[in-house]
Amino acid sequence: MTFSDSILARFAKEMAKYPADQKQSAVMACLAIVQQEQGHVTPEAEAGIAAVLGMAPIAVHEVTTFYNMYNQQPVGKYKLNVCTNLPCQLRDGQTALQHVCQRLGVQPYGSTADGVFTVQPSECLGACADAPVMLVNDRQMLSFMTNERLDELLDTLKAHS
Repeated sequence: MTFSDSILARFAKEMAKYPADQKQSAVMACLAIVQQEQGHVTPEAEAGIAAVLGMAPIAVHEVTTFYNMYNQQPVGKYKLNVCTNLPCQLRDGQTALQHVCQRLGVQPYGSTADGVFTVQPSECLGACADAPVMLVNDRQMLSFMTNERLDELLDTLKAHS
């Protein structure tokens, strides 16, 4: 994949933070830049990042697939990650995921037809005592998400879409 000059300049700024022989350390920042520009990270973008950083494409793909913040397919305006790791499951995390999916009429990893919501199960979000927890657009953590609070959130986000 060929990147625009502005994206390459942003990559260069990130790579400059590391010694020249360790420029692959900028892989996460480069993935974030591509996602910000394109909405998700394609295999072609991974290969392009690998070429710029002097890495094997599979090494970039391993980073993309390890972290849930990198979207590998288009997502809705609001990406809802619901923690389903074991501690959260014991405190209704799976129930919260099922409620959101049922309310929106999607399966896990699915998006609504209008492109407003994408719902994903998530690994640990680091707030087990506050379960069920969710992360909205990889930025805002919400705790104690009862069905009522989930409904309020979905209504509020839908009204702002």
